[in-house]
Amino acid sequence: MGFASDIFGWFSNDLAIDLGTASTLVYVHGKGIVLNEPSVVAVEKKTERVLAVGTEAKRMLGRTPGNIIAVRPMKEGVIADFEMAEQMLKRFIQKAHNRSAFVRPRIIIGVPSRITQVEQRAVRDSAELAGAREVYLIEEPVAAAIGAGLPITEPSGNMVVDIGGGTTDIAVISLGGIVYSESVKVAGDRMDDAIMNYIKKKYNLLIGEHMAERIKFEIGSAYPFEERKTMMIKGRDLISGIPRTLVVDDSEIREALQEPIGTIVNAIKVALENTPPELAGDIIDRGIVLTGGGSLLKGMDTRFREETNLPIITVDDPLTSVVLGVGKILDELDLLAKVSVMSQANTYR
Repeated sequence: MGFASDIFGWFSNDLAIDLGTASTLVYVHGKGIVLNEPSVVAVEKKTERVLAVGTEAKRMLGRTPGNIIAVRPMKEGVIADFEMAEQMLKRFIQKAHNRSAFVRPRIIIGVPSRITQVEQRAVRDSAELAGAREVYLIEEPVAAAIGAGLPITEPSGNMVVDIGGGTTDIAVISLGGIVYSESVKVAGDRMDDAIMNYIKKKYNLLIGEHMAERIKFEIGSAYPFEERKTMMIKGRDLISGIPRTLVVDDSEIREALQEPIGTIVNAIKVALENTPPELAGDIIDRGIVLTGGGSLLKGMDTRFREETNLPIITVDDPLTSVVLGVGKILDELDLLAKVSVMSQANTYR
């Protein structure tokens, strides 16, 4: 306990952050989740002045005039635009602390399990430049497992599949560390792209990110529905250039999502093949825990159950399990000593 206290001192202003490709969540010690906004920044081109971040900026995506651009600083789970990520983090930290610019919190950030040292450095640096006085990183599957309430510090196997916006992280966890991990850059965003490409190919209709996301939530599925579902979609005709609407049904969207979902299924099978036999026995008893926003796609659990013949458990609130797990580490210092240090050692392999 002394070790953890020395590292972390006093946790008053301290934050836990799930820095995601699609959205960023911030947890404040003692208050819980105080912020859940899209990872988007709107910038004025000439002056590079940040006009908006989060929800406000997301509404501008695909709708900006020539002098304004809306960018997503995170791509496939890691920082793609360093300066924008720093600006976004700075704004989010200020928002979490009610606009106080003088707060220099300690921050724990959830990162993908297969992140490289260079990518780790980028996350640390952007958080420090955004005003953090110390930065600690923890692998997202470990955080998700803690957030889902799994007994990860025991000598038994837990398998977590975290389907986010940019990456799907699959990890077998035992004794507070990752025994085997697999990470594929296929998740919610790739599903949106697959829907956009399918509609473009089949109907010569160009649709935007917002529309693709709405289609995914309303009629997208990984497993057939009992009854047919349809949805009216709007976009721009590629041949005439004129806006038009058409009706698509769930079987078409399922066909569009076949490839990204197949990639995730294969990654789960590879992870199961590489799991030590003792831990594999535990997974048969306990099943696979599904978390992350991508796991909200209808029928995902049924499809995985059919492919693996294992019980599939979807956590109550998949979107928040990573940030709740990182938050729990903020609240329980002895957990930090068991997990973060192992995770740090693990990340530098």
